[in-house]
Amino acid sequence: MEGFNDKDVIIMKLLHYFITEQNYNPVVLHGAKNEIWLENMNGDYKIVRLVSNYIHNNEQLDFDKFKTRKIVKNIKKKTLNVSMPVLSIFVDLGDNVELKDEKDMDLVYLESENDIKKYDFLYKHFPDIDKKLTFKEKGMSLFLKITDDINNKNMVEAQRVDQIFKPKKPIVTYSLIVLNVIVFAIGVLLNNSETIINSFGDYRPLILAGEYYRMITSMFVHADIFHIAFNMYALYLLGSQAEGFFGHFKFLIIYLLSGISGSLLSILLNLDTVSVGASGAIFGIMGALLYFGYNFRVYLGNTLVREILPIIGINLLFGFMNPGIDNFGHIGGLIGGIVLAMALGFKARSKTSDRINGIIISILLFGFLIYMNFFAGI
Repeated sequence: MEGFNDKDVIIMKLLHYFITEQNYNPVVLHGAKNEIWLENMNGDYKIVRLVSNYIHNNEQLDFDKFKTRKIVKNIKKKTLNVSMPVLSIFVDLGDNVELKDEKDMDLVYLESENDIKKYDFLYKHFPDIDKKLTFKEKGMSLFLKITDDINNKNMVEAQRVDQIFKPKKPIVTYSLIVLNVIVFAIGVLLNNSETIINSFGDYRPLILAGEYYRMITSMFVHADIFHIAFNMYALYLLGSQAEGFFGHFKFLIIYLLSGISGSLLSILLNLDTVSVGASGAIFGIMGALLYFGYNFRVYLGNTLVREILPIIGINLLFGFMNPGIDNFGHIGGLIGGIVLAMALGFKARSKTSDRINGIIISILLFGFLIYMNFFAGI
């Protein structure tokens, strides 16, 4: 190819394959010369390195592996990953360089596309890799096609991500706040707040007797002005974010079903206590945001997760220190929010397998809580 050597060509083809076919994204690293880092946190290999630097002996290869592990260790911290398998693809090795199997790091040497056949494990992870590296274009036409395809892929991905993070009016959040305030105001104006709590609160004996509606109505009833003020402020802050990320309908499903999962765990472990409030559903929102932040950690770092985890921890600790707070409802809502977020997913980043797993776990969670409450004879 005019202006390009064989090593440049195979690097460009591999770059095209991993970005356009395998949904990898470039990682910007300072000090990493003559190598391209790609990430896909949902891939079999979370990191793929394309190394064009000449490795002339085993000592230099050992240093390359040492440097790679150091960088990967930093990425693990930033992305909250325990395991991060790496695929390093070299295109320029000395004759005496020996590639050995490494823990969490596979090494490949490709002088041309035909060398892929030497590495059976590549086909396990990328069954179509050899076919996708075949192009009818040659020379500058190949370079232009690869460049255009990568640019188009990046543009589509950027539009999808922008759509998720684009500010949206949280109409469901506002509606839920209004509904909670109206219910509380009715109790205050008619001077029958205690009657409303007793009639619609989460209370195991009456729920088991057939008043199942209490598992929903209890999340719209509050004990006093401080209770509703704190919950509605939290709902405003967290709900606005979650509704923007998940969309109106999915957010409403997460809110309601998290509230129900909190109610189910509450009545299972709080046998003779009336419980009210939106906090179980709000913990569900926190769980959903936790799941979202983990999946978008490449874009957000661990900022969202780092912000949510202390809030969860402080609130649970405060709940355990105050017997009047229904911490079991909080925990049930939190778990429900995480698994429901997994089941419902979000645009562009959710894998079908993750959503299926989320659906299965959600069914098991609700099935277990329903069975323990209504059929186990506890």
